[in-house]
Amino acid sequence: MPFDSVLDFRVELNEDHELFRKTVRQFVERYLEPRVKEIEQSNEIPKELYAKAAEAGFMGLGIPEEYGGQGSDYLNVVIFTEEVSRVCPAFVTSALVRGLFTTPVLFFGTEEQKRKYIPPLARGEKFAAHATTEPGAGSDVAGIKTRAVRKDGGWVITGQKYFITGADKADYFVVLARTSDPPSRHERHKGLTMFIVERDTPGFRVGERIQVTGLRGSMPSEVVLDNVWVPDDAVVGEVGDGFRAAMVTYDYGRVGIAAQAVGVIQGVFERSLNYSAQRIAFERPILAFQAIQFYLADMLRDLAAARMLTYWAATMLNRGLTTEAVIAASLAKLFATEAAERAALKGIEIHGGVGVTIDGMVERFLRDTQIMKIYEGTSEIQRLVIIRHLVKKVFGFEV
Repeated sequence: MPFDSVLDFRVELNEDHELFRKTVRQFVERYLEPRVKEIEQSNEIPKELYAKAAEAGFMGLGIPEEYGGQGSDYLNVVIFTEEVSRVCPAFVTSALVRGLFTTPVLFFGTEEQKRKYIPPLARGEKFAAHATTEPGAGSDVAGIKTRAVRKDGGWVITGQKYFITGADKADYFVVLARTSDPPSRHERHKGLTMFIVERDTPGFRVGERIQVTGLRGSMPSEVVLDNVWVPDDAVVGEVGDGFRAAMVTYDYGRVGIAAQAVGVIQGVFERSLNYSAQRIAFERPILAFQAIQFYLADMLRDLAAARMLTYWAATMLNRGLTTEAVIAASLAKLFATEAAERAALKGIEIHGGVGVTIDGMVERFLRDTQIMKIYEGTSEIQRLVIIRHLVKKVFGFEV
C-alpha cells in the first residue's frame, strides 16, 4: 500500500540506457566541464554549448520521434539530467526547461500546436518557458491573478509572472491565466486556462533577470503581459482546464528535479572522496579519520537511495501518469533534493576552508540545492501531494 504489487517497484533499465549515459558523460567532460568556472563567474551559459547539445540530439529528449525528438523514454531524460548535474546543474535547467512547455502541449495541445511548436524545440532552434508563478502565487497555483478575457475572437491576457526560468531566451511560453471566477472557495482550481504566447506578441515583455543564489547561468526573469491578445487556437486543452495541465506538467518535472539532485550528490561525493584521499592532516590523509569515513558512507547511502527512487519514478512515468506515478515522483523529489542538501553541507565540511571558497567550486552545489528544494513544488508541497494521493487511493476521499 499504496502500490498494488511488488512489480510496481521495477526499474526498467537496459544496455541502451548505459550506452546513452556514456555518450552524455563524454559530452559533459569534453565540452561542459572545462567551462563550469566561466559559467559560475559570468552567470551566462555560452550559446555554443546549446548548439553542441542540440547537435548530439539532447534537446530532443523526452519528445516523441514523430515531432522530431529522440523518443519519449523518460529514463533517458533522467540519465541526461543526472550526468550533466554532477558537473553543472544550471545547464540542465537552462537546456531542458522547455519540457515545462512541451509536456502540456504534447498531453493537451492540438495536433497543429504540436506540429508548429515542438519540432523546432527538439532541434534546439527555439527555446520555451512555462509562465505560471506570480509574486503572490507560487505553491498556490490556484491563487494566480493573471486574467484572460474574451475579445475579438480570442483572449486578452493581463498580468505579471515572476521567477520564470528560461524566459530571457524563450521564444514560446505557456501562460496560465484565470478565464472565469471559481465556483466556490473549495474549487479555486477551476476557471484557469493555459495559453501559448509567442515572445514577439504585442504587449508581451520579458523583464530583467532576477538574481538568485544558485544555478548561476540560468537566472529566472519577470514576465509582463499588458493586454496581450492571442487567438482561440492559442488555448492549450480546454478552456477552464488549465490547472490540470499544469499539475500533469509538474508531475513530470519533479522527477527531472530529483535527477538533478542525484547528479549533485554524485558530484559532491566524487569531489569529497578524491579530496579526502589527497588532503594530508596530522601526517595522514583525512580519509583515514572515522568522521570523514562516516560522512562519505552516509553520502553514498543517500546517493544510492535517491538514484533508485528517481529511476523508479521515471519507470513509473514511462508506464503512464497514474496515482502511483504521481506519488513516486513526489517521493523522489522530496528525498533526493533534501539528500542533495545534506551531501553539499558534508562536502563543504570535508573540504574545510576550500569548501567555502568560491574558487573551490564546492559551495556552489549547496546554493544550487536551495533552488531544487523550491522549484517544481517545495518539500512541503511534495509531502502534501504524497499524503493527499495516498488518502484518496486508500480511503477514496480527499483531505
